Amino acid sequence: MTATADAPAGVPGAAPLTPRPGVAERLARMVRVPTVAAGDPTSGDPTEDAFDQRAAFPALLAELYPLVHERLDVETLVSGDGVRSLLYRWAGRDQAADPLVLMAHLDVVPAAAGDGWTYPPFDGVVADGWVYGRGSLDDKGPLAVVLEAVENLLAAGFTPARDVYLSFGADEEGGGTGAQAAVARLQERGVTPWLVLDEGGAVVTAPLPGVAGQVALVGVAEKGFAAVELAARSDGGHASAPPPLTAVSRLSRAVDRLGPRTFPARIPSAVAQMLALLAPTARGPWRALYRVLVAAPRLGAQLFAALGGEPAAMVRTTVAATMQTGGTAVNVLPPSASVTLNLRLAPGDSLDRVLARLRARVADPLVDVRLVQGNDPSPTSPTDDERFALLTEAVRTSHPDAVTVPYLMMAASDARYFHRAFPAVYRFAPLAMSAAQRAGIHGLDERVEVAELERGEVFHRTLLLRLASPASPA
Repeated sequence: MTATADAPAGVPGAAPLTPRPGVAERLARMVRVPTVAAGDPTSGDPTEDAFDQRAAFPALLAELYPLVHERLDVETLVSGDGVRSLLYRWAGRDQAADPLVLMAHLDVVPAAAGDGWTYPPFDGVVADGWVYGRGSLDDKGPLAVVLEAVENLLAAGFTPARDVYLSFGADEEGGGTGAQAAVARLQERGVTPWLVLDEGGAVVTAPLPGVAGQVALVGVAEKGFAAVELAARSDGGHASAPPPLTAVSRLSRAVDRLGPRTFPARIPSAVAQMLALLAPTARGPWRALYRVLVAAPRLGAQLFAALGGEPAAMVRTTVAATMQTGGTAVNVLPPSASVTLNLRLAPGDSLDRVLARLRARVADPLVDVRLVQGNDPSPTSPTDDERFALLTEAVRTSHPDAVTVPYLMMAASDARYFHRAFPAVYRFAPLAMSAAQRAGIHGLDERVEVAELERGEVFHRTLLLRLASPASPA
């Protein structure tokens, strides 16, 4: 690990800072606390309610990062069913300047030991330069590198140019009431952040065909989310004499009508910007192709849609059937049945338009289409000002070989609540992740490289060191 950030401003004689030793073990200790949903049997300790683990987690953070908890104002925000999230305030030199907000979340999704895990998911094993376990990438690794940077700068006597808030939600995986409480608290204080940074993109290799090398994908927008229930009823009866359409077959027909072409393909501005910046780095004919796609967005949208998978998801609203109910016995026609759809709304779509299109495609008055929950896509944050330039500079310090580009985040995050209220919200975890590692998020064998934790600390430290007030531009 060779990357360093400059010495803290205003600290005479201070040498360039380097990451503190021991980050791997500190993260491993966080992983060993299974902060999953309350009472989940896969939480890792069947004798202790996981909600209690989440409530106890702040005590571990206070032990691991004593200066953060001595010198920053720490507030516990209680939301939802007693969910306890954390909001820290680090007073800056310019109290009139809008603050920086750094986000992460404390909770993790469930995991059970078994085939596919090199080590049990809540053992927090450090081996061969890696930290293994649930949450090492989502989102305790990104949480750790934020706290590592702040602790390091506090030890050097550094004071940021602006106020810095650390917002750590405790239920991102379960709805985000903690993030909503943090937004409400900032609004109560009349605070409008200058820049908000949450999890999201990462440093990846070869994100598109023909593009080699490392690319830092910074999410500038986030797709919307919807859970929609399709429900059908029938007279039921004996399965030996079924009618032409049962409740189940009516639903099957409805789902079949909701194929990949349900929603039109179009290039969102975040994807167009990504293509424009990556085109010069592409090799061979790919360079010319990406330039054509930027110049002809309608053609680009059709090509991405034809590729399927993640490229197609970048350019259209997606719909997938994920759960179904109905039936009580093998020889009984169920009088009712339902299917739950998961939709991710592309920028430009809205919940109202999506529901109208679903009903038009289903085209069956006996199938009820009902929104269970959802939110519209986020706005798009600017990429042509000093905020995105600051993120680019921090990436250049922590990952010198990476090209920084905007992108559209397809998963849901706590950032969506901030983006409804504040204009400049970005989504980026400053860690290099392979495709196999990204598959481990919410999957098997989640792990992070220790060297990347150190680079992540350098990224956040650079961000804080270069943070300027309006009176003293960087």
